[in-house]
Amino acid sequence: MPDAPSPLPADRFLNRELSWLDFNSRVLELAEDEDLPLLERVKFLSIFASNLDEFFMVRIAGLKRRQSTGLSVRSPDGLTIREQLARVTERTQDLVHRHASVFDKDVAPRLMEQGIRIVHWSDLGEADARRLREYFRDQVFPVLTPLAVDPAHPFPYISGLSLNLAVSVRDPETGAPRFARVKVPNNVPRFIPVAAATDREAVFLPLEDLIAAHLTSLFPGLDVIDHHLFRVTRNADLEVEEDRDEDLLQALERELAQRRFGPAVRLEVTESIDPQILDVLVHELEISPADVVSVPGLLDLASLMALYDIDRPELKDEPFVPATHPRLSEGETPKSVFATLREGDVLLHHPYDSFATSVQRFIEQAAADPNVLAIKQTLYRTSGDSPIVAALIEAAQAGKQVVVLVEIKARFDEEANISWARSLERAGCHVVYGLVGLKTHCKTALVVRMENGVIRRYCHLGTGNYNPKTARIYEDVGILTADPRVGADLTDLFNTLTGYSRQTTYRSLLVAPHSIRTGLLEKIRREARHVAEGKPAGIRIKVNSLVDEQLIDALYQASQAGVPVELVIRGICTLRPGVPGLSENIRVRSIVGRFLEHSRVMHFANAGTPEWWLGSADLMHRNLDRRVEVLLRVNDPAAQRQLQRVFDLDMAPDVRSWQLAGDASWTRTGDRDSQAELLALRGESAG
Repeated sequence: MPDAPSPLPADRFLNRELSWLDFNSRVLELAEDEDLPLLERVKFLSIFASNLDEFFMVRIAGLKRRQSTGLSVRSPDGLTIREQLARVTERTQDLVHRHASVFDKDVAPRLMEQGIRIVHWSDLGEADARRLREYFRDQVFPVLTPLAVDPAHPFPYISGLSLNLAVSVRDPETGAPRFARVKVPNNVPRFIPVAAATDREAVFLPLEDLIAAHLTSLFPGLDVIDHHLFRVTRNADLEVEEDRDEDLLQALERELAQRRFGPAVRLEVTESIDPQILDVLVHELEISPADVVSVPGLLDLASLMALYDIDRPELKDEPFVPATHPRLSEGETPKSVFATLREGDVLLHHPYDSFATSVQRFIEQAAADPNVLAIKQTLYRTSGDSPIVAALIEAAQAGKQVVVLVEIKARFDEEANISWARSLERAGCHVVYGLVGLKTHCKTALVVRMENGVIRRYCHLGTGNYNPKTARIYEDVGILTADPRVGADLTDLFNTLTGYSRQTTYRSLLVAPHSIRTGLLEKIRREARHVAEGKPAGIRIKVNSLVDEQLIDALYQASQAGVPVELVIRGICTLRPGVPGLSENIRVRSIVGRFLEHSRVMHFANAGTPEWWLGSADLMHRNLDRRVEVLLRVNDPAAQRQLQRVFDLDMAPDVRSWQLAGDASWTRTGDRDSQAELLALRGESAG
C-alpha cells in the first residue's frame, strides 16, 4: 500500500485573477520583444488591450457584483474580494503604464522610422489640415451629438468601451462654466489617413484629435476652455435567468438589451485630465476612485489593430498557407473524406492542417452527398460568413435531417448566434439551444450515411470552434473518425442534447458535467498507484487554464507519490509547481506566440498502456460543472504518435516558453520556436 499523502498546505493555490494578469503580461512581453517583426509587436499591443477590456467586463465585474451582495467569500488562496480588487488594481496600473511605455517609447518611434506615424492636429501642414477640415465637415460632424450637462440636461449615458470627450465650455456673457460630453463615433475609423498611403509612408490622425480641433463648431457662441478624453468599461457578464417555461431565445434577447446598461467597473482617463473634470466623471458614473486608471498617451490601444492591416509584409511574420493533411490530399484519384476515414482516423492539428480541406470539407461533402441521411452538429462560435452554416443550410434544403445545437449563450457572440439560429431554422434545420442551466461547449459533428443498405456514422470531435477564421490563428487538435463506438457515443450525446435522454456514461467519451471530473480524478490517482507499484507512471496535460481545486489537489498528491507531471498551461494556472514536499515533481510552462495555444490534450502513462484524451474542456469549475464538454479517448496508434510528438516538442527544455515557479513568478526561457517548427514540418509533408 502506498504511504498516505502528506497534508496539503493552506497556501497551495495561486490567485486566479492575478494569474490571468500574468498571462496578459506574457502577451505584453511579446510586444516588447525586439526580435519580432514590428507590426507583430503592434498586434500584441492591441491584443493585450482587448484582453484587459474583457477581463474588466467579466472577471472584475463579477467580483464587484459579489462584493455588492455583501458575501464574505474568500478565494481559494485566502483573499477577500476587497483584497483581490486591491491587488488587481495595483497590478493593472503597473501593466497599463508598461503597455503605454512600450508603445510611446519603443514601438511608435520604430514605426516612425518605417514611415508609419500617428500625428496630432498641431503637426499637420496647411494642405493636410484643409483636407481634413473637409473630411470632418462631410463625414464626422453629421454623426456627432454634443450633450450638455445642466439642470435641464442630466448626465448622459456613456456606453461601454466608447471613447468620449469631456468638454469644458464657458458662456461669454455670464462667464458661467458648463460641462458637455461628445462621443467619439465608433462607425468612423479611429485612425484617419492624413494622406494617401505610399509604399513607405502611412500617416494617421486620431479621430478624437480631429474632433477636438473642431469643438468650436459643436459649441458655437461658447468659449471652449478645455477637453479631456475618457473611456468607460461596463459589466458585460450576462446573467440569464433560465426558466423551463420561458423561451431561452427571448430571455437572452432581453438580457442583451440590458447589457449596455451594466454598471461601470473602470474609468480610463488621460494622465493630464483636470481634477475637477475627473471628480465630475467619478461622481456621475458612480465609480470608485480606485477604479480610475490613468493612462499615459493614447487611450484604447486595442485600436492599433488597424495599423496591423497596413500593407507592409516586410514588417510582419511571413505568411503561411495551411497544408492539406496528407491523408486528405486527393492526389491523382480524388477520394471522399468518408472513404479516407474508413481506412482509419485522421488527427488534425490546426492551423498547421487546413481547416478548409478537412473539417469544412467533411461537412460540405456530407451536405452534398445523396447517401447522407443526417448531419448533427454543435455550434459554439463561428465566423460571420460561415461556410459551415452555409453547408448545413444546403443540406437541409436538400432534404437531409439537420440538427444543430447553437449555443446562444456563448459570451460576446450571443447576437451572432441568435442570427445563425434563425437562419438555420428558416432553412428547415432542427435548431436547439441545449440544456437548461448548462452551456454546450463541446465541438462535435456526426454524419449518418447509408452504405450498401447499412447505416455508417462518421464523426468529428475537436478542441476548437467550427470557425474557419480562428482556425488560422488558434492552435487546436481534432479527430475525424468512423469508429463505430464513437459514432454510437455521439448519437447518444445528441439524443441527450435534443431530447429527454439522461445518458451519463459512454464508450469512448467523458462528458461533463457527469464524468470528466470523476474520470480525470480516477486517472490521476491511478498513476499514483502505478508509481507505488513500480509500474510506468506519468501525467501530461495541455489546457488553456487550470483552476479546479479538486484536480489540483489530486495532482499534488500524485507528485507527492512520485508521479512526474508536465503541464502546458497557456493562461491561468493556480497550481504552485516545484514546492518541496508538495509539487517538486510538477513542471508548468506556458507557450504564447504567433498562434493562440488552444488545444486541450491529456496523457496518462497507465502502467505502459498509455491513454490519450482530447476535447473541449479546460480544468475549471465552469467547464467541469456548468457546461456540456466532451473528452474523446484517442485510440488510433498514428494519432497517438502525432500527439506524442507535439507534447515532446512543447516540453523540450530549449523551447521558447515561460516557466512557472512556486512563488507565482514566470520566467521566459528557451529560444526554439515550437510553432515555427510545426509550420515547417507540415510544409515539408505538404511538399
